[in-house]
Amino acid sequence: MSLAGRAHDLLAALRWSREDLDARDEAASASARGTVPIGDLTPRRPARVSGVLRAVTYRPATAKPVLVGQLFDGTGSVDLVWIGRRSIAGVTPGRHLIASGTVVSGRARPVIYNPAYELLVPGA
Repeated sequence: MSLAGRAHDLLAALRWSREDLDARDEAASASARGTVPIGDLTPRRPARVSGVLRAVTYRPATAKPVLVGQLFDGTGSVDLVWIGRRSIAGVTPGRHLIASGTVVSGRARPVIYNPAYELLVPGA
């Protein structure tokens, strides 16, 4: 690569936002774990994904028990939906995990219902 090309790449890297850098780190971590990139998920196919929980939605006690977590890996997001659960120990925003199950096409993003999951230790 020429000197001008390298200089261009360095200048482009300086314009990256914090979100861009976090997304690149998450995508690299997911790739190192050997999981499928969320951006490449196909509906009605089993998949093993990993990433960080960006959000966890708790339903009120008067509603049906459903726990929803939004998993992000730098390439996209998938909703993990546990039906019949109000909470799961360790499933909190900011936590990294690996989840597997059959992908369903959702309204906003793909969904995996009642996924098998493995909580990862910080830094893994």
